[in-house]
Amino acid sequence: QVRMVASGGGSVQAGGSLKLSCVVSGGEIRGRSVAWFRQVSGKDRECVATDEGLGSSHIWYEDSLAGRSAISRDIAKNTLYLQLDDLKSEDTGIYYCAAWRRCPSRTSADCFMYWGQGTQVTVSS
Repeated sequence: QVRMVASGGGSVQAGGSLKLSCVVSGGEIRGRSVAWFRQVSGKDRECVATDEGLGSSHIWYEDSLAGRSAISRDIAKNTLYLQLDDLKSEDTGIYYCAAWRRCPSRTSADCFMYWGQGTQVTVSS
């Protein structure tokens, strides 16, 4: 059984940075589609970054985070990362890592089989 454990969230001032981590066990992330989602209270989870595991040309970012974030993975550690820079108050939310995409959409939460438990990011202005 695949298990994903997210960490790295916290409370920061606007303009600060955080690096979210997601340790995966029970399956290898090499070549797998992975993603990070954000959920704000009362709203559905929205995809903020995806990585198809096929190189940099197969990485996507949600418009508001493009240029301020970086999704990556460490194969040896079987760990996913999301670097968040120049954080803004609108980046506040619970961030979830996801993996093992099972349908064509790269950004639909319904298409991912396994999820981390979420890590809270709070940005104060």
